Amino acid sequence: MENNINTATPDLSKVSRLPLAAGDPDADDNLDSALLEAREYLQFYDWGKAIKGEYLGYGAEGIIYIFLFEISPGRPDVPQWIWVIVGDVPPTYMPGDDLKAPYDALDGYIGAMEEWVEAARQGKSVAKLIPVNVPANPANAEMLGGRLKFLDEKVLSELRE
Repeated sequence: MENNINTATPDLSKVSRLPLAAGDPDADDNLDSALLEAREYLQFYDWGKAIKGEYLGYGAEGIIYIFLFEISPGRPDVPQWIWVIVGDVPPTYMPGDDLKAPYDALDGYIGAMEEWVEAARQGKSVAKLIPVNVPANPANAEMLGGRLKFLDEKVLSELRE
């Protein structure tokens, strides 16, 4: 059976191709540094050969940025489309094969991070959960939990509309 994981395409009408033109209302002062952070985060992993396209799915200045990257996969089990979330939250990537829009990527991100928060609050292992670049302790869980609540109530609802 042929593996066709690389054929799914997100809804490109929900994102803006980068680079955005100067003076674009979707751009902000931190967009360039957020894009650089997202690129570096993605390039840390060896399963992507090259970035072929870059898109902005959502940006809230200094809070969160949702990027979509089209990559040349280095392995057949790697999707061609990868969402990368950066900002004042732990960075992560989400495979783009099932996530069609920025809303889906952020919803998945919040859900995965909430699992980490709950485990960290309870002192359970986070080894098999989404990686977070801080120690899994109750204080960090509370801080991340507050950010996730804000993202869920303010940003996710904005993306839903």
